[in-house]
Amino acid sequence: MNQYPVWLNPDDSNLEFPHPDNALTDPDGLLAVGGDLSPQRIISAYLQGIFPWYSHGQPILWWSPNPRAVLFPEKLHISKSLKKLIRQQVFSTTMDQAFEQVISACAQTARKDQDGTWITDEMRQAYLHLHHLGIAHSAEYWHKGQLVGGLYGLSLGKVFFGESMFSHQSNASKLAFVHLLDELTKSGYALIDCQVTTDHLLSLGAEEISRAQFLELIKQHAQAYIKDVEELVHG
Repeated sequence: MNQYPVWLNPDDSNLEFPHPDNALTDPDGLLAVGGDLSPQRIISAYLQGIFPWYSHGQPILWWSPNPRAVLFPEKLHISKSLKKLIRQQVFSTTMDQAFEQVISACAQTARKDQDGTWITDEMRQAYLHLHHLGIAHSAEYWHKGQLVGGLYGLSLGKVFFGESMFSHQSNASKLAFVHLLDELTKSGYALIDCQVTTDHLLSLGAEEISRAQFLELIKQHAQAYIKDVEELVHG
């Protein structure tokens, strides 16, 4: 009988993970340890409802939380104060213009109840590679030519898998998120994966759904596009 979490061999060409239902029963859902951060393995993980998250000095840890925090684009909540900021147009917005700056800022931003960063150099290089392949994307918010907020994540099919966000000015990350949602809605995206619940995300309309519901949505809106993803990776 398999013991979970399972150890993955980085030299194994089989990219299948154990089914997420085998994850540890705590809400964080640790499923597997080890493997590598090749584009193929990372994409395979996301399409199975799994993502990497670990700290410096640890092996790669793979998670599938239950419940899962998600946001349906049509349920985005914009507060009156946020709408006022958008109307004022104090900031400027861009997409994919400063991916490396965004991921570096996310890594360097201190988090409440978090010692250090989980965005290791290895993770940073892996997601930069995915960005160059056209799979990882960033949204940026600027003020007077300075990057003051942003976020990044993976786009697979009609699902955007959010990874991290940062803010150097009040509400800057929320504004970047709203800008991203606007672009995704125009492109017909069905779901934003927020991974784990935070008050910040709940204020924007995020909600929790079961892992089973999440996997069904991934199957419907992301896995159906696997051929397109394979073409991006393999050229």
